[in-house]
Amino acid sequence: MHFDASSVVPLYHQIAQQFTAGILSGAFPEESQIPSTTEVARSYAINPATVLRGMNELVDAGVIEKRRGVGMFVVQGAQAKLAAAQQAEFFAAQVPRVVRQAKALGITAGQLTAAIEGEYNHE
Repeated sequence: MHFDASSVVPLYHQIAQQFTAGILSGAFPEESQIPSTTEVARSYAINPATVLRGMNELVDAGVIEKRRGVGMFVVQGAQAKLAAAQQAEFFAAQVPRVVRQAKALGITAGQLTAAIEGEYNHE
């Protein structure tokens, strides 16, 4: 994990983003325990309250759960839930921007679709 104290993104949100990335990548599999608030705070010299606030974002989103006296765990279905949320965000933010830019350049829907399919098949 990497945190940037000088970033415009609040530290607690960076914490949530890092755990999200770990869940999506499989570094924190579903049903597995994630590092404790104290562990993260100590390892990265971050205030424990800040770490807890970031983790609580994920608790509120329903992707991790607190188990009293045991720790925090990734819930079943968390990876799919996070992936769906990121896909929705992508479609809401990126697609309209690309379509507006394509229209401004005189690119037709067919040309744009062909370019996307070509790029998709290229990788």
